[in-house]
Parts: sequence; structure tokens; C-alpha cells
Amino acid sequence: QVQLVESGGGLVQAGGSLRLSCAHSGRTFSSYGMAWFRQAPGKEREFVAGISWSGGSTDYADSVKGRFTISRDNGKNTVYLQMNSLKPEDTAVYYCAATRRLVSTTTYEYEYWGQGTQVTVSS
Repeated sequence: QVQLVESGGGLVQAGGSLRLSCAHSGRTFSSYGMAWFRQAPGKEREFVAGISWSGGSTDYADSVKGRFTISRDNGKNTVYLQMNSLKPEDTAVYYCAATRRLVSTTTYEYEYWGQGTQVTVSS
């Protein structure tokens, strides 16, 4: 059973930065594609960024391109989301997700989810 634990959320002013981390408990972390999703109040969960098992391929939502960077350290079983130039509309609960399939923008492709970490951006 894989467990994902996110950390790094918090309150930041617009224009600021945060780095989220997601620790993967399994022994086969390098076999999983990883992604970050977010969900704002009253909205559906949406794809933010994804990274292939090797780290060689990444994908981003248009709304975060050029501001967010996803990366992974397979030696530490951890995936990161560096968020720069944050905007109030980035406020949401951010979830880490893992899949043994190809990284996708759709939630149902992911077998494992973390509990989420709150990111709040004040104007």
C-alpha cells in the first residue's frame, strides 16, 4: 500500500513563493508517474503539473506554466512543486497523486492520493 504525505503549504502574499513536497512511502517510487492537483472551494479538482517516472517528461496546466516547476528525487522518494509568482487564484488545497500508468491530466488515472495541503495566497 502506497501512502503519500504532502507538506509545505501555508499562507503567502501575492507574488511570493512556496515549495510543496510529497513523500511516497513505497519501495517502488521510481515506477510511478506523479502529479499535483488542486481543488478550490466549490470547484472541481484540477490538474496542475505532472512528471514521468524518470523525471524526463513534465506537463503543466496553462494557468501555471512559467510559474510552477515540478521535480522529483527518486533517491528520496519525493516529488516537489516549486510555486513562484503566486496569485490569489492559486488558493486551493493541493493534492499529490501517483499512477503506475502514464501521467495524465485526469483524476481517475491515479491510484493513490495524499491528504492535501492548503495553499492560501493573499492579495
